[in-house]
Formats: sequence, C-alpha cells, structure tokens
Amino acid sequence: MDNRQEVREFLVSRRAKITPEQAGLPSGSNRRVPGLRRSEVAALADVSIEYYSKLERGALAGVSASVLEAIARALQLDEAERAHLLNLAQAAGRTGAIVRPRRHPARQWTPHPSLQWTLDAVTEGPAFVRNGRMDLLAANRLARAFYADVYADPQRPANIARFTFLDDKAHQFYPDWGYFADTTVAILRTEAGRDPHDKGLHDLIGELSTRCDEFRRRWGAHNVRRHGTGTKTFHHHIVGDLTLAYEGLEMAAEPGLTLTIYAAEPGSPSEEALRLLASWAASQEADSAQEPRAAWS
Repeated sequence: MDNRQEVREFLVSRRAKITPEQAGLPSGSNRRVPGLRRSEVAALADVSIEYYSKLERGALAGVSASVLEAIARALQLDEAERAHLLNLAQAAGRTGAIVRPRRHPARQWTPHPSLQWTLDAVTEGPAFVRNGRMDLLAANRLARAFYADVYADPQRPANIARFTFLDDKAHQFYPDWGYFADTTVAILRTEAGRDPHDKGLHDLIGELSTRCDEFRRRWGAHNVRRHGTGTKTFHHHIVGDLTLAYEGLEMAAEPGLTLTIYAAEPGSPSEEALRLLASWAASQEADSAQEPRAAWS
C-alpha cells in the first residue's frame, strides 16, 4: 500500500503551520501560501528545492535519517510529529516489491491469562489494554464498568473511537468532548503512520469518515500526538463526575498494544466515586451470575 498521499498531506500541513516569523525569516507582503514556501523549508533543511519537492510529493523511501532530522527541525516538529515522520519513512521503505507488508493474523488477539490476572490485580482504578485502533482488548472489572457504554453493543468489538464519534452518549461521558475527539483522531493518525497496512484500521477510518463530519474534519488536519500521561475528566452515568490521572504504557511483550491505568487522587471525591463504581460493578456481576441459576431452578 503506497503511503505517498499521507506523506504529502502531512508535510504540506506542517509547512502551512509555520509562519516565516517563527522560522526567523522575513514575512514579505506577497505570499500566496499559508506558512512557509517549499524553497524556504529546503533552505532551512539545507537541501535543494528539487530534492525537498520530491520528498513533499511523497517519495520518502530511502531518505537518510539526517535529512529527516533536518526537515523535522525546519518544520519545528514536536516529538510526536517527528516520530510520525520517521514512521512514514519506514513505511515508505516497505512498499517496494522486495519487502512485503506486514500481515495481521486473521484470528482475534486474546490476552494471555497472566495479563488478565495482572489487570484484575488492579482493584482501585480502571485498567485496560487497547491497540492502535482503540479496540478494548482486555480490561479489569472496574474498566468494564467505567466503559459500560462502550461495551454496550454486544454485536461489535468495544472500540473507543467508534463510541466517541458515533454514539450520542459520548458527549455526556466526555464533558470536554472536543478534546477527546482531537486526541482520538491523533492516536488513529499516529497508528496509520506506523502501520499503513492495517486493514482493520482502514475500515474503521472509512466508517468514521463516512458517518461523521466531525471525524472527517479532524482527520484532514493530520495532527498526531503522544498519549502517555495526564489528567482527564469524565461524567459517568452511575457515579457522576470523575477527574482521573492516567498512565499509558507500551507493552514490550506485545508491540503496538498499550496498557492504561486510571487513578484518582487519594482522598478526593473521585476516589470515592471509583469505590462506588467498583461496588456497583460487583453487584452487577453477582446479579448476572445468579440469573442462570434462577432460571434453572
């Protein structure tokens, strides 16, 4: 799968974000394009305009690390954007006939029992594993209760991106919906750069682009983001408002998967809300376990 269009649109979008003043260049009065000109990026990166134009047309295959670094500096890319550019270059190098793209196994990934034990050992906060498509692959009891609306459709795999853009309940669950929408798209865009051969990801992006204008607009911005630590606010339909810190850890044993754990500040109302949610989840689980027995008796 050729990623030239992705490369072209990413570089053009980053060039448009940098003003001449930010780059230390005179702005002038006769500028027909937003941001920097190709010639200005080429000069800042110390490459010829012909060579940079070739790269911006999407021909990243075989480009050296030093040139990529120079372009990243010229475009003032942040850490996430720099990593995305490297991923695009690596993917471009895999598109030739000699190197076949990675194939994803047809069978659904299932967590090793020890991973589920580890998740279940986290009892005071939601803990879950997701992939780059934002499928929820494994979770502890509190995470399943926390994302109850994401798990609500038994006919489809639980997917945070699909919930964010296609389920009206997302606007209640995320008080700052716009921030979560931006973050979701940035994660998907990062994954698309890392693995352009993921058919499941392409299908998801196609579905969201077709069904949601808000997604399509954000997707066109080509923004990427590292999503490792921070604080988020939620509104859960059972326990109300929650302000939770999170840590996202890339799993060394399963490249491409992320383990995320949410935690509340000790002694805060959010910590008490998580306790209430844990109690509710336990009661729901107990009720579910009793239903077959009651029917049988």
